[in-house]
Amino acid sequence: MHSVIKKTLLVPGLVLALAASSAACGGNGDGGGAATGPDGTAASRSPSSRGLGNIVVGGKAVTGSELSGVDKVPYRRTSTDGALYAPVTGYRSMMYGRNGLEAVYDDVLTAGVKSGGASGNVVTTIDPKAQKAAFDALGDRRGAAVALDARTGRLLALVSTPSYDPATFSGATPDDATAWKALTADERDPLLNRALRLAPGPGATFHVVVAAAALEHGLYASVDDSTRTPLNYVVPGTDAAVAGDSPRCENASIRTALRYSCDNVFARLAVDAGQSALRSTAEKLGYNQELTIPLRATESTYPTKPLTAAQLARTGTGGGGVVATPLETARITAALADGGRLVTPRLVERVEKADGSTQRPTDSGGSGRAVSRRTAEQLRSALPAVASRDGDRRGSWFTTYARQGDGRLVSVAVHVSGGDGGQEAGRIAGKILAALA
Repeated sequence: MHSVIKKTLLVPGLVLALAASSAACGGNGDGGGAATGPDGTAASRSPSSRGLGNIVVGGKAVTGSELSGVDKVPYRRTSTDGALYAPVTGYRSMMYGRNGLEAVYDDVLTAGVKSGGASGNVVTTIDPKAQKAAFDALGDRRGAAVALDARTGRLLALVSTPSYDPATFSGATPDDATAWKALTADERDPLLNRALRLAPGPGATFHVVVAAAALEHGLYASVDDSTRTPLNYVVPGTDAAVAGDSPRCENASIRTALRYSCDNVFARLAVDAGQSALRSTAEKLGYNQELTIPLRATESTYPTKPLTAAQLARTGTGGGGVVATPLETARITAALADGGRLVTPRLVERVEKADGSTQRPTDSGGSGRAVSRRTAEQLRSALPAVASRDGDRRGSWFTTYARQGDGRLVSVAVHVSGGDGGQEAGRIAGKILAALA
């Protein structure tokens, strides 16, 4: 008698993607400088008159600076909506250093401090409405949300919760030390940027990669062909079987298997395609690649060591050592939504230097054709949304895309620790897309 490997990921059903139209992102403001404080009045177009330069969202500075009273470090960082934008800005502390954009563009943001003149600004791609919608919807949960323009790679939302206010420990007072101590002792790890740095198993969201490999390598001509997979798929050479949770998973097509998260089907597709084909497709879609946006993301990985048939089947269900960040998940959805073209996500629209010059960041990470247009169109028709929950309730995933009113496409990925089979993560994704409408 065959033992049965119980399904570790469940998709309760296909949730229809919301139609959304774009809101402007990364626009220009007018007037002001960092020394005026974090009230959102600083211009993105002109450099700061003195003090620290600003990080700009939607045309308004979300950072500022004030005199610290310390000669060695004359300015202390202040912030507007610090917890909302901390995953974007990072922090700048007189005692604890810098991270995020504060660290990457330290030379630009401190140019005036060093020279006695003006400092420059960093203008982000973030849409403030999408960012706030994601942040409010996630609430106190441990989670992350990413919204990505599928054509341009602009990040419209980059949220991690629980978050923190960088201004609470930016100085050198006992209160700053107390705030830092509380953050570093918090078991929820609010300093972790979950959108970029947390890489759990992708669960059923990896099914699209397996489906892409099967189509790209000619196993099936269409997402509507029957896979002829029994409900309990016996892995060749073993006495174990991978079960589909729904009766609809028996002999399901790829379209049906995506809808009902049929692990039996994707375990079989992984074994039939083989490790080389599956790994190659995963890598073309961004796995096993370093990625900076310009913040460094944890690498999403597919196993490179040789796998047994049982191990290969496990990777087909989004387990077996496969891990992915929310950023990578949104990127794959964007690629399939936009005809198979992989884009490099970017968080910075431009850098406005103290001398008045403007610099556009260069791409860092794989881009270009990931899968054929036909494969992308087949999967796009079958996949407006995917949700999953892993069996031990460690996390829920949801990813989807929506065409905006002007024809552009936005992909969204949400990961929530714990969760309820993707419904909670799906609700959060819906609120993000609604904010962009």
